Amino acid sequence: MLLGFDIGGTKCAVILGQNEGAQMKIIEKESMPTNKPVYEMIEALFTLAEAMIAARGGRIDGIGISCGGPLSSKKGLILSPPNLPGWDRIPIVEMAEQRFGVKTLLQNDANACAMAEYRFGAGRGYQSIVFLTFGTGMGAGLILDGNLYSGVSDLAGEVGHLRLAELGPVGFGKTGSFEGFCSGGGIAQLAQSKVRAKLQMGGKVSFCQSLDELPLLTAKIVAEAAYNGDPVAIDIYRECGHWLGRGLSLLIDMLNPELIILGSIFVRSSSLMVPYMDAVIAAETLTDSKEACKIVPAALGEHIGDIAALTLAEVTAAAAAGDKNA
Repeated sequence: MLLGFDIGGTKCAVILGQNEGAQMKIIEKESMPTNKPVYEMIEALFTLAEAMIAARGGRIDGIGISCGGPLSSKKGLILSPPNLPGWDRIPIVEMAEQRFGVKTLLQNDANACAMAEYRFGAGRGYQSIVFLTFGTGMGAGLILDGNLYSGVSDLAGEVGHLRLAELGPVGFGKTGSFEGFCSGGGIAQLAQSKVRAKLQMGGKVSFCQSLDELPLLTAKIVAEAAYNGDPVAIDIYRECGHWLGRGLSLLIDMLNPELIILGSIFVRSSSLMVPYMDAVIAAETLTDSKEACKIVPAALGEHIGDIAALTLAEVTAAAAAGDKNA
């Protein structure tokens, strides 16, 4: 049996699962809000995990921890993620191994999700893939020639920080960044700008009646309006799709991957962006690289974070079994 921890700024989850060959089976999952000081939070997660394991009467073969970066997978440290204030140089791997007596692997959430899609999702059968989170932020996990590439500082794949334009929404602390144009927060910023302009000129917008409602706009609200035919909402996703094409063109030309997998917002709203994305990619990329690369939505859906943590646990379990057999 495998144990996974999915640590996020809003909530955390403890997951038990097992590898069934073609799929990772989730046996049990329990979530809790991330609302305690760091060491109290970790204690609550570990206590919950112990109760879940005891109730199943099983033993744990590996532990995986998926968490937003920055972090050090080599040192097993969580290094002050912006969405986890107070989580500064937390030796989470050492703490887990001492508590459970089982080898533990820590990875940032984008890398973990890339590994999950590679093993159990849309990336099965491919050797070079790029996974893009495309959710609250825009991060990437890179599987190159069958191996996770994380860089010397665990910062490979921070594509959200790439500046695509001098002006534009702010994402990852940078105006006009890939994350600024292509993320939940970025789409909300685009919506606020375009809706404000429309309302100030006396126009009407179906999904926002007044300037007071601007802070309430989300990518989901805009997508629903776009699917219902609202021209302002359609234009917001047209612009997002254009810049998504710009960002993907850079990745296609630099990395020459077989497959790009896009999560979250793309899974739900791809049809609003794909025509504009495809037009930019056709104009910008090397023809041979473009023709060698497929772009698809993530296949693991709402369970991707759970399966990502369990995939990390499977890696440690396999390594431990190899050491015993050596």
